[in-house]
Amino acid sequence: MTRRQFAMNAGGLILLTGLNTPALAVSLADLSAAQASQGLKLALEKGALAAVTLLGQSNGFMGNEAVRIGLPAWLTDAGKLLRSFGQGARLDELIVSMNRAAEAAVPLGKDLLMGAVKSMNVQDAKKILSGGETSVTDFFSEKTRPALGQKFLLVVSKTTAQVGLADKYNQFAAKASGMGLLKGDDSSIEHYVTGKTLDGLYFMIAQEEKKIRQDPVGTGSAVLQKVFGVLR
Repeated sequence: MTRRQFAMNAGGLILLTGLNTPALAVSLADLSAAQASQGLKLALEKGALAAVTLLGQSNGFMGNEAVRIGLPAWLTDAGKLLRSFGQGARLDELIVSMNRAAEAAVPLGKDLLMGAVKSMNVQDAKKILSGGETSVTDFFSEKTRPALGQKFLLVVSKTTAQVGLADKYNQFAAKASGMGLLKGDDSSIEHYVTGKTLDGLYFMIAQEEKKIRQDPVGTGSAVLQKVFGVLR
């Protein structure tokens, strides 16, 4: 794969490749700033909508090993101990509840994700197309994580509150946090699940975007075929 980079001229954003591929460079030069921007926005929109659809359904998280939410690392040993004392069913209930909370929360992010795509500027496009494999994740996280976190937290809190073991989690977490053993999202089950929900959403968006890059023809979109076809 040739190295890609951006350059700016009086006409706007132009995509360039290495000098060792003149034929491809001509094709890329034919892409206007509008086409490049339109293609990228369409790709991000399709990826975000696909991710929301996949995750925002029953077993969207629970049935997907890549994003399934398990117990936090600090509870691994405690979980094993509880299972040895016959508390496995209660742990399983908690894990299912965490994943169901994530599945219920994700659809609420659709409007914010679409808003982020619409607000994308030339600098954003440059970072995404010239960035690495996490460029899409970085874009959405930067634009939407705080706002999505607030929305998701409300749904997650309602769902996890119905599970008795969630209170026990928070009691243990509060003590551990007070001793300086826990920080950040791990300090409460609600924040832990919300953080994992966001991570799972951005991960799936990135996976969907990779599919578009690898097979732009398969999208059925002429714009995506033109923009991402020459980038392959």
